[in-house]
Amino acid sequence: MTPDEMSQKAMDLFMQRMHCSQAVAAAGLESLGLERPEVIKSLGAFGGGVASSGRVCGCLTGAVAMLSGLFSRADPSGKESPLMWKLSSRMVRRFEELTAEFGSVDCRDIARCDWRDREAVKEFYGQPDSRRVICRQLVGDTAQALGEILERARAEGQL
Repeated sequence: MTPDEMSQKAMDLFMQRMHCSQAVAAAGLESLGLERPEVIKSLGAFGGGVASSGRVCGCLTGAVAMLSGLFSRADPSGKESPLMWKLSSRMVRRFEELTAEFGSVDCRDIARCDWRDREAVKEFYGQPDSRRVICRQLVGDTAQALGEILERARAEGQL
């Protein structure tokens, strides 16, 4: 799956009401031929900026979680690859570029939605001109950036 295809896949999943964190991670995993439903499920509460708090955007947490899942360890006896930090840091820098116009990487500044207000959430999902359009594009751009990072890692023999 190319970075462009990852972008489209993530946007499609997001529009089907998958959280941004889940959509980005799912596209990343699929691009590597991996199925990890437990990972996607565990990322659900990262939509809305970590438990609807408006903090760090789920796009970023989903991408970093996906990379961490590839290179971290599952138990204390396992070995952690330094690639986890290298590729995750690369993802954070790229996401900061993608969100520079919003002034932060926080969901509250990007989506401008109070996720704890039912009416605001209904408007976000129900109005065609809501900031959901911006979030959809950011989901796609983040998945594309993740794809480019994975492509580079593959070209350098790291995957």
